[in-house]
Amino acid sequence: MKVLIDTNIILDWLQKREPFFSEAYHIMRQCLSKSDLEGYVSSHSLCDVFFILRKEFSSENRFQLIHFLSSHFNVIAETQEDFIRVTTDPTAKDLEDGLQMVCAEKEHLDYIITRNLEDYMCSEVPAISPKDFYRLAR
Repeated sequence: MKVLIDTNIILDWLQKREPFFSEAYHIMRQCLSKSDLEGYVSSHSLCDVFFILRKEFSSENRFQLIHFLSSHFNVIAETQEDFIRVTTDPTAKDLEDGLQMVCAEKEHLDYIITRNLEDYMCSEVPAISPKDFYRLAR
């Protein structure tokens, strides 16, 4: 199964945010174990993670973290066409969410794992919560 890991799941894992950490940990661990779950992240998610963690981690540690994620997950790069598609879509409400949907769609992924299900109502690729995905993947 191929899944896009939304930025909030990565941050739940890295920041050990409760009550979300346990589910995020299991999903990330399953992706990292290279079992039957193939993890994808968008390139903009990596940039967001680097920026958001600036108060908690040094630049050196954040570069190591992004290197680790880039080495263990498939990174989907956004193109000019992806930005144009999202910004001209009358149903798009948020640039980041729109790019996540476009990335998942162009890579033919099975799910987008996110805690923000309401933001993905019009997604071609189904969005699933970490809790529901964890139950499904067991």
